[in-house]
Amino acid sequence: MTVQEGIMPTIDAASDLDMKLEVVVIPVSDVDRAKSFYTGLGWRLDADVSGSDGFRVVQVTPPGSPCSVIFGSRITSAQPGSAQGLHLIVSDIELAHAALASRGAEMSGVFHDAGGVFHRRGTENRLPGPHPSRASYGSFASFSDPDGNGWIFQEVTNRLPGRIDAKGAAYVSSADLASALRRAAAAHGEHENRTGGKHDENWPDWYSQYMIAEQSGSELPT
Repeated sequence: MTVQEGIMPTIDAASDLDMKLEVVVIPVSDVDRAKSFYTGLGWRLDADVSGSDGFRVVQVTPPGSPCSVIFGSRITSAQPGSAQGLHLIVSDIELAHAALASRGAEMSGVFHDAGGVFHRRGTENRLPGPHPSRASYGSFASFSDPDGNGWIFQEVTNRLPGRIDAKGAAYVSSADLASALRRAAAAHGEHENRTGGKHDENWPDWYSQYMIAEQSGSELPT
């Protein structure tokens, strides 16, 4: 944005700006060890750049994530392992848990909070297994990198209102889209049962309405 001479942007104009979180910096003690760990999880290696005086920047990106992770040498004064509560949103908590465990990550079990809302610090109030009704935002699993930086998987299938523009939906990978299609198919099967069990010729329209409503947090069709 440029400011013309004598013209200042208004608060309303500033509120229209997109502010996209695209990088999170985490502190590590051994850059090569961290690089091996994260790429071993299947995260994409975007950059590994060295400079003078031991300066080094490594950037990796989790599959399907618009936000990347940076670590290295001489890039943060935070203590290695002090980054906690870094959330990775997944559409199937049990599938994500199995995938990372198979790649060598030491996973916690899948858990939910006794209060049924959001997890608490450490292992306080954790109950084993996914949320009893598999409520969106309610199921978790955790793991740490070799320095102890803590990551949390959170299962999200139905977004809260306002999270995504109601005019559209965003799927960041084929696996994410496939999971959404499976949920829509299950819901549509219930819809057909309620309407006499006949095949719905307009199922593509119903699927699209369901998937957009699910992503935007709108009322789901029945």
